Amino acid sequence: MATRGEDQDLVLETAMSLSKNEIDATGTKPPPVLPCFGWHPWFSHQILDDLTDSAEPDSSPRDDRKAQHYKKVLTPAPEDEFIASLPDPKPLSQLIADTRSRLEAYPSSLVGEIGLDRAFRLPNAWTQDDQLKRDETVTPGSREGRTLSPHRVQLSHQKAVLEAQLRLAGELGRPVSVHSVQAHGAVFDLFKKLWSGHEKKLVSRRERHRRQNEWNSSAESDEEENQKQSDSAQANERPLPFPPRICMHSYSGPVDPLKQFLHPSNPSVVYFSFSAVINFSNPSSQKVMNVIKALPDDKILIESDLHTAGPQMDELLEQISRQICELRGWALEQGVQQFANNWKRFIYG
Repeated sequence: MATRGEDQDLVLETAMSLSKNEIDATGTKPPPVLPCFGWHPWFSHQILDDLTDSAEPDSSPRDDRKAQHYKKVLTPAPEDEFIASLPDPKPLSQLIADTRSRLEAYPSSLVGEIGLDRAFRLPNAWTQDDQLKRDETVTPGSREGRTLSPHRVQLSHQKAVLEAQLRLAGELGRPVSVHSVQAHGAVFDLFKKLWSGHEKKLVSRRERHRRQNEWNSSAESDEEENQKQSDSAQANERPLPFPPRICMHSYSGPVDPLKQFLHPSNPSVVYFSFSAVINFSNPSSQKVMNVIKALPDDKILIESDLHTAGPQMDELLEQISRQICELRGWALEQGVQQFANNWKRFIYG
């Protein structure tokens, strides 16, 4: 799963390399790796929003544009010395074009990791001592043990970056993985904005009965019915502004918002994933337990939330599987089958 500029092509190259080694002649075998391409909110400050109505071409020198951008999207506004340590911002339009290209190159890929994070603070600039301690095997761009600065990314800017990626996922019909820290309400509000006008119409039992009676007494002509079906098919072909399926990754929110995310009128299907690393590593685990108990069986996903594959990842997946099965009162085999079914529906619909 990609997060920033330094790992987008690494994810694509890894997925394509592994898939090439396991080509299925029948075309029915699913790919061994499903990559995700997206820009994580921790790196959203590196994106210059040139897609909003208020964004206008800027002819000022590059260094001035860079300073203006970071002073606008970071709070508190950073000093020039801190700004100098940051990369030149990438236009949001370019990010979307690049992400589209990668998604189209790998038709089974997803959009992620994207989202909102109120808690995140940027790391301080690299010191000489920090540079000497760097692990050269780690993909550049992460914190790597640096102390944290006071600077956070304005939520309004994070929303702009997230919305553009959600719209791209909707256009291409791809599921998304959404990171949300202290921002579940803001995330839902953005979903609601994109869903507006596309909500599913809920019909009561009485209304269904009334419509059936009307249909029986006055059937439409074949021509009228065919026209309705044609109009419906054309509407379905239009790109939608929201993803078909959403995973709230390592969900850390309370029980109450579940009703909003899972409301039957929502046109996106929302799942919730859990990991031992994030959800069962602190005193708030009881809140997570309550959420897991409250969710429908078919909306629960598991993950390792680990930065590396291998035995440790497998152990963490087993751990979270056992924890959820115990909380739900499932036999282990029953739970593992449920997780597999849920995952397939999330990925493939």
